[in-house]
Amino acid sequence: MEYEIKPHQKLSLGLKEIWQFREMLFFFTWRDIKVKYKQTVLGFAWAILQPLLLMTIFSLAGAALNIPSESLPHPLFTYSALTLWLIFSTGLTNAGNSMLSNANIIRKIYFPRLIIPISSVLTSLFLRNLHYINK
Repeated sequence: MEYEIKPHQKLSLGLKEIWQFREMLFFFTWRDIKVKYKQTVLGFAWAILQPLLLMTIFSLAGAALNIPSESLPHPLFTYSALTLWLIFSTGLTNAGNSMLSNANIIRKIYFPRLIIPISSVLTSLFLRNLHYINK
C-alpha cells in the first residue's frame, strides 16, 4: 500500500510542524556536526584554519593590489568577509546535497522535509563560528 504525502496548504513553509519536530532538527544537526570532522586529522581545527589560511592569502593579495579596507586592519577586514562568505557558501552547498545524502531516511519515515536542509545550514553556522566559542 502506498501513501501520498501532501501539504495542508500549497504555499506554506510548515513552520509550526518544524517546531513540533524540533528535536529531530537538533538530532540531524548534532549528527552532522559529529560526523563532519570525526575522521579527519585536524578535526574541528579545520573550521578555524580554513578562514585563517584564506585570510592570509587575501590579505597579501589585497595589500599587493592596494585594495581599501575601510579603516580596518586588512586581515580583520578579509577575515570577517570570508567568515560570512564561507557560512553562506557552505550552508547553501550542504543544503542542496543534504536531500540526496538523506534520501533513505526521507523514504522511510515522515517528518517535515525542510528539516534536512535547515540542519545543514545550522551545521555550517556552528562549525564556522566554533572559533568564537573556543575563545
